[in-house]
Amino acid sequence: MDAEFTANAAATAAIFGVFGMAWFGWAQEAPPKAWRPWLGVGSVLSLAAAVAGGVVTVRTWDEGSSVDDRTGPVFGVIVLIEVVLCAAGAIWLQRTGRASLVPAWVALIVGLHFFPLAPLLGYPALAIWAVLVTLVAVAGVAVARRYDLTPSAVVGAGTGVTLLIGATTALVHALT
Repeated sequence: MDAEFTANAAATAAIFGVFGMAWFGWAQEAPPKAWRPWLGVGSVLSLAAAVAGGVVTVRTWDEGSSVDDRTGPVFGVIVLIEVVLCAAGAIWLQRTGRASLVPAWVALIVGLHFFPLAPLLGYPALAIWAVLVTLVAVAGVAVARRYDLTPSAVVGAGTGVTLLIGATTALVHALT
């Protein structure tokens, strides 16, 4: 399940760390009080993973990467589609009075975009994170409703934890 290139695993750790921190931040919109310190810890650990992943990426980039002249444009198109779908869905949910579901929508699209990236980047572990983030997006809304929590708290924390674990795993792959 390792990435073909060390730099790809390290870059995954950096990217997942940055976005893990963002998701922990989104979860802080309206979480239960008891969650607040844990969300802060998750943010700090995500930042540490992002920095460590960034350092290893810089140190290993010359060793090769699966992002090249062939895969780079496809990667860009996949990310562009992800961003457009996230924005369009968020605008639609806002305009239809369902703004509380925006975090679940964004997590769903984020999770789904990992599916085509896994084979493109030669990093099968991304499929695992695709499944987990997608499940958090879908189950998070039901859990939030069941326990009278905001979707941002449940989906944000769940996605943050998932990406932090993914960042840590990718960093271990990069360092071994």
